[in-house]
Amino acid sequence: IFKKLLIPQCFALACVPLRHQREREEESLREITLHLHQTPDIPIALSSWAHTTLMQQGAHLRNSLRGSYRVCSCSAGVRMASDDVLTLAESLAQTRVTEGELSYKGQGLKLDDAASVEQMVKEIQDFGGLRALRLEGNTVGLEAAQTIAKALEKKSDMQCCHWSDMFTGRLRAEIPPALVSLGDALILAGARLQVLDLSDNAFGPDGVKGIEKLLRSSACHSLQELRLNNCGMGIGGGKILAAALTMCHRESSAIGAPLRLKIFIAGRNRLENDGATALAQAFQLIGSLEEVHMPQNGINYPGVTALATAMQHNPQLRVLNLNDNTFTKRGAIAMAQALKHLRSVQVINFGDCLVRSEGASALAETVNEGLSLLKELNLSFGEITEEAALEVARSVRHKEHLEKLDLNGNSLGEEGCEALRELMESMNMADKLGSLSDDEGEPDEDDEEDEDEDDDVEEEEEEEEYGEEEEEEEEEEEEKSELHQYSTPPSAPRTPDVSSFLSFPSPDKLLRLGEKRSTLIQQQVDVLDVSKTAEAFLKIASIYKVEDEEVKSAVLESIDAVLSKAFLSPSFQGLSFVSRLLVMLGLLKSEDKLKPVKVVPGHLQCLEHAVKQSYFPPEHIPVLNAFLIRQNQSLEICSSARDQLKLTLQKLTPES
Repeated sequence: IFKKLLIPQCFALACVPLRHQREREEESLREITLHLHQTPDIPIALSSWAHTTLMQQGAHLRNSLRGSYRVCSCSAGVRMASDDVLTLAESLAQTRVTEGELSYKGQGLKLDDAASVEQMVKEIQDFGGLRALRLEGNTVGLEAAQTIAKALEKKSDMQCCHWSDMFTGRLRAEIPPALVSLGDALILAGARLQVLDLSDNAFGPDGVKGIEKLLRSSACHSLQELRLNNCGMGIGGGKILAAALTMCHRESSAIGAPLRLKIFIAGRNRLENDGATALAQAFQLIGSLEEVHMPQNGINYPGVTALATAMQHNPQLRVLNLNDNTFTKRGAIAMAQALKHLRSVQVINFGDCLVRSEGASALAETVNEGLSLLKELNLSFGEITEEAALEVARSVRHKEHLEKLDLNGNSLGEEGCEALRELMESMNMADKLGSLSDDEGEPDEDDEEDEDEDDDVEEEEEEEEYGEEEEEEEEEEEEKSELHQYSTPPSAPRTPDVSSFLSFPSPDKLLRLGEKRSTLIQQQVDVLDVSKTAEAFLKIASIYKVEDEEVKSAVLESIDAVLSKAFLSPSFQGLSFVSRLLVMLGLLKSEDKLKPVKVVPGHLQCLEHAVKQSYFPPEHIPVLNAFLIRQNQSLEICSSARDQLKLTLQKLTPES
């Protein structure tokens, strides 16, 4: 439909003399939109979306043609070249230099060839004692990477490579050789790396091959942090990575200085059981891990059990984040047994892992017997019933460092939730309990009796599903995962920071951020990333309380700060934000299989507030309205807030 309608119209527009362009363009866009609305095969939601998109594309086309006209009116080649140089010069002027670090972070540079990195290379060459290079948030082509690599060949002091999100828009075939050239340069320089961050580069298994030589080399014998979040490694990449780490440990041990990796991050990589098991074997050998983050990897109980065994051999482990994998009771019991061997654990995130009641009871026993430094325990969305949830609550009674217990989204029922709140209050720990707003209600007796059978069925189904997906093409870039750093336990409870609030939002944490909370949150959220902005909006909105004026005011103030900054930014993709929001609310199907959040009234109430503000573009309101008027089961539990939002959107929607 769009090929037939949009492309011919755009070509027609491009041929119109500039003085008549705007009139013809708007007329053509109206004709396209009218045709879409009158075509019975096109849903109303698509028609509304198309209308908004076409209007945006029309504006973009106008600007492009006017820009082209201005350039053509003078010496085009000189003008375009000078503009490019000016843009690059302005970006380089923003380069931040701290002690031993050269940073080009987030400058959005498009570095295609040697000429485009000439100034950067000179700065690298002239930088004495270079220890850290930040290239994240730019896009680096193969020739540019090879040129940068040449400059790094003499940088023997290099320790930190912050190279996440630096291949956006590049062909996957370009990325492995680019990584090979950069890795070879570090090896040749005799660097001793401590941090290697390649997160959010969708390079797949071939990308892991691109860093395999580097990971096996002496340059990584000193590696302490390896960050490979959201790289699409898959099972094959996980196995390659595990083999490289194993070889690195063996070779470094042979010379008396074994690899002592402390932080390993590899969320959203579709590692599944085989990839996780291979890495578990490497972890068991390494034995020095302090933080392990592997959320959303499609791991079920065989992989979880392998990881549990490996964790026993890492006595300094402080943070274990396996959120959104599938433990079932067998995996949870295995992990509970492993945790009994550890003494330094501060953060356990098994949220959305389906630990079930029996698994929760096993974990409660472990917590009760040890883990004296525990700060956060997340067992949300695990199909845990009231009795097991109360066991978990009682297990944290004497954890003096506890900051958060998250049991949201389980099967407690109203009475169970109240009993849990009363128990936490009786232990003077009411402020440590997270929200219970997404509780699923008490399960039927038949559900409880069939739990064991369900575990077996689910595990078999998951194994079949993952086996079928093993040879599929790796998914492109996904939203970045939240990673929260934790220090050793202080002598007194710390004041929550913004990242802590956004990781585990609560009214208390928001209020304790103080009067500058909205500014702090605005600074923390990367508003140019529509996924992060949508996620931040939903997290802040989830704690909205109509009856609590102080919390209500703080929430709306924070949301206004984030969204106003986003929508007022020239490069912010407003329609993409709206689409992402609809996906996360379960109103629009996601192509990347993103799991929707559980919708609470606060989400819709805060959205109603936002659409009435001056910063919210009116052209996006028909899109929201088109999706809200459809029947959707996910909004039924918030029918009052939904109806109010629909009414507001209808009032604000301009008539055709």
